[in-house]
Amino acid sequence: MKHQHWIRSAAIAGVVVLLTTGCSVLGTGKKSDIDAPPTTGAEVDAKTTSAAVTIDMIDENSSQMTVYVKDAKGFVAPLSLGLPKSVSVAKTTLEYMVDGGPVASLLPSGFQALLPKGTKIVSLNITSDKRAIVDFSKEFLSYDKQDERKILEAITWNLTNFASVEKVQLRVEGKDLKEMPQGKTPLDMPLARSMGINIEKAEDAEFGQSTPVTLYFLNQNDQNYKYYVPVTRLVKRTDDVAKAVVDQLIKGPDQKKGLAAVLNTTTEVKSIKPTADGLITVDFSNKLLGTDQKASADALQSVILSLTENTGYKQVQIKVDGAVKITSTDNQNYSKPVARPAHINPAKL
Repeated sequence: MKHQHWIRSAAIAGVVVLLTTGCSVLGTGKKSDIDAPPTTGAEVDAKTTSAAVTIDMIDENSSQMTVYVKDAKGFVAPLSLGLPKSVSVAKTTLEYMVDGGPVASLLPSGFQALLPKGTKIVSLNITSDKRAIVDFSKEFLSYDKQDERKILEAITWNLTNFASVEKVQLRVEGKDLKEMPQGKTPLDMPLARSMGINIEKAEDAEFGQSTPVTLYFLNQNDQNYKYYVPVTRLVKRTDDVAKAVVDQLIKGPDQKKGLAAVLNTTTEVKSIKPTADGLITVDFSNKLLGTDQKASADALQSVILSLTENTGYKQVQIKVDGAVKITSTDNQNYSKPVARPAHINPAKL
C-alpha cells in the first residue's frame, strides 16, 4: 500500500501536528491505510454482515441501528440500539445522537450523546460520489470545546458505517461549515473514516513516519456492560497493515487509559495472509486457547473487527496451529470464515 504525504495539518486533542502517512488526520476521502471495508448497497444498508450479528428487527416498529456516543472515560464508541423504523435510517441515527433527546432513555449507564442539546438535523443528502451532506440547526454550534474532535469522529464514523457514504460534509443553517467554531478544527475538505477515532501514538512511532491502525479493545461500565472501543493508534510506518494490527492487539491498550486487552501478551502468530478474494487468514499458536481448549470470544471478535476495519478484507478465517476447528468461550464455532458484525455493541439497559 503506497503512502502519500499529508498536506494538511489537523488538531488532535488540542495539539496541531503534521502527519505524513496517507491523508489528513481529519480525512479527505482519499485512499488511506484505514479505509473502511469496500461493499455495495443502498443508503440504509450497513457496510458489513455476519453470522454472529445481533437481530436486525427488534419489533415491528423498530430496527437495529448503530450510533456513536461518548462513554464515561471519554472514548467515542459505537452502540447498537433498537430505534424507530424510518425512511432515512442515516438521518434517524444522527437524531438519536443528540444530547437530551429520545436516545437518553436507551443509553446504558455512563454513556452520553455528543451532539449539543436542541440540535436538529435539517437535512441529510447523499450525492453520487458518496458524500453525505448534513445540514444542522444553529444549536449544533453550542458544544464544549473539549468535545469538538469527538463530535466530528462520532458523526463521521456513524455515517460512513453506511455503504453509500464515504465522505461527510457539514453545514449549519444551509451554509457550509469551514471550521469548527470552538477549537478551530478546519473543515475545508470533507471528513472521512480515515480521520481515525480516539487517536493515540505508539511510543516508538514518529508523527511524520507512521501508519494508523484502528484496534478494538474492551471497556465496561459500572453495571458490567462490556463493549468494544475503537482506538486509532499511530505505529511505525509499515506496508504490512494486517501484521501491525495483530501485533498491536497483542501489545494491548495504553494502560493509563483504562481499556482492557483482548489478547494475552504471550499470544503467538504463525502467519497472516490473504487466501481468497475478500478473505484473510490468521494462524495462531495454541497459546490462543485457554485451559478448556477454547479461544476467548472477546479476542476472536476483536481480531475480526480490527482486521476488517483496516485491511478491506470482508472475512477472516482464524486457525490455531493450522487447524480450523476452533470453539470460542461462548460456544460459537469458528471453523468457517467469519465476517464483520453488522452491529457492534448491542446495548443492554
